[in-house]
Amino acid sequence: VQLQASGGGLVQAGGSLRLSCAASGRTFSTYVMGWFRQAPGKEREFVVGISMNGATTRSRESVKGRFTISRDNAKNAVYLQMNSLKAEDTAVYYCAASNFIYIPTNPGEYVYWGQGTQVTVSS
Repeated sequence: VQLQASGGGLVQAGGSLRLSCAASGRTFSTYVMGWFRQAPGKEREFVVGISMNGATTRSRESVKGRFTISRDNAKNAVYLQMNSLKAEDTAVYYCAASNFIYIPTNPGEYVYWGQGTQVTVSS
């Protein structure tokens, strides 16, 4: 599976962005998908994840109520809608695919990664 993330940019605090991740291959629906982020000088951290059929999601506490993950298996795509953005959301955002049956939060449990897209929130 090859992943291509897009949609990042510069936005003011309180604004919104929608990230997209396009996947190649015919097995996309068999992967749990996640979004991670990495700020300068910090470790990569789990943001949100979604189950294979899209019925279950999992989010880190700091983005609950603001970020929403969704997927369209017919289009081999996963999305991250980010609302009420804060300066601390500034990071490079990565989409990733895991072959676990649950939604893992450890980056080591994801096998495929996109190239990352920069999100910058100005305060």
